[in-house]
Amino acid sequence: MCIAAFVWQAHPLYPLLLLQNRDEYHQRPSKPVAWWDGSEILGGRDELAGGTWLACSRTGRVAFLTNVLELHTLPEAKSRGDLPVLFLETTKSPMEFAEELVTEAHQYNGFNLILADLSSKKMVYVSNRPKGEPVTIQEVSPGIHVLSNAKLDSPWHKAQRLGLNFKQWLGKHGEGEITVKEMVEKLMRDSVKADKSRLPGICSLDWEFNLSSIFVEVDTPLGRYGTRSTAALTVEEGGKVSFYEKYLEEDVWKEKTEKYYIQKKK
Repeated sequence: MCIAAFVWQAHPLYPLLLLQNRDEYHQRPSKPVAWWDGSEILGGRDELAGGTWLACSRTGRVAFLTNVLELHTLPEAKSRGDLPVLFLETTKSPMEFAEELVTEAHQYNGFNLILADLSSKKMVYVSNRPKGEPVTIQEVSPGIHVLSNAKLDSPWHKAQRLGLNFKQWLGKHGEGEITVKEMVEKLMRDSVKADKSRLPGICSLDWEFNLSSIFVEVDTPLGRYGTRSTAALTVEEGGKVSFYEKYLEEDVWKEKTEKYYIQKKK
C-alpha cells in the first residue's frame, strides 16, 4: 500500500510536485533513491522483485504506482513494480504505453499507475481494477490529485485528509518556493486513523483501520509493516529535478537527495 499527493501543471514554480509514502514489510530488502546502474533511471528499488514504486529519468519522464486494496491476490502475478521501469525505458508517450498495457494488465494484481512526460506535459492514469471491468485509462487534468489504494481521487479518509492538507500547504506558500523536508514532516507522517464507519469494507476491519492513516505502522504475524519511505519529487520550470527521500534502513531513518536537469530533446 502507498499514498501519493501531487500538483500537476497548476503551480507557478513547479510543473510537478509530488509526495509519496511507500508502505511495505520492514524486512523486505530495498534500496533508497539512486541512479540505477547502466540506465537513466533514478528511484528507489525493490531488491526482491527488482522494480520500483516511484522513479524518473533524465529525459523528463516520471512513473509511480500504488497497489489496489483487495481481499484476494494472485501469487503467480507479474510484479507491479516492473511497470514504472518499463515506461521509463521506452520512448512511448504515456497514452501509447497505457494503451499497449491493456492486453497484459490482467496479469498483474490490482494497480494504480501514473505515467508522466514533462516535455509534452502529458500525464495518464491507468488501473486494472475493478476486476472484470475494462482497464481504466484517463488523462490527468491539471490540478491537485491524490492516489491511494482505490481509484485516483477516491474519497477515502487518508486521501481526503492528505489532499486537504496538501492544498492548504500549497496555498499557505502561494507562489513561493516549497521547503519539501518541512512538507514531508508535516503532511506525510500523519498517523491519524479513520473512523471505523468510514472504512471501505474490503478486508478485515482491523487491517483496514491500521492502513487508514497517511503514515502507517503496524505489527503483523509476518513482521512489522508500514511506511518505510517518503519521497518528495519536485520539477521546476527550468527543468531542475530534485528527488528527496526519507527512508528506513535497519530501523534508522535516513535521508538523501538527488538533483539533475532534464535533458532537452535535440
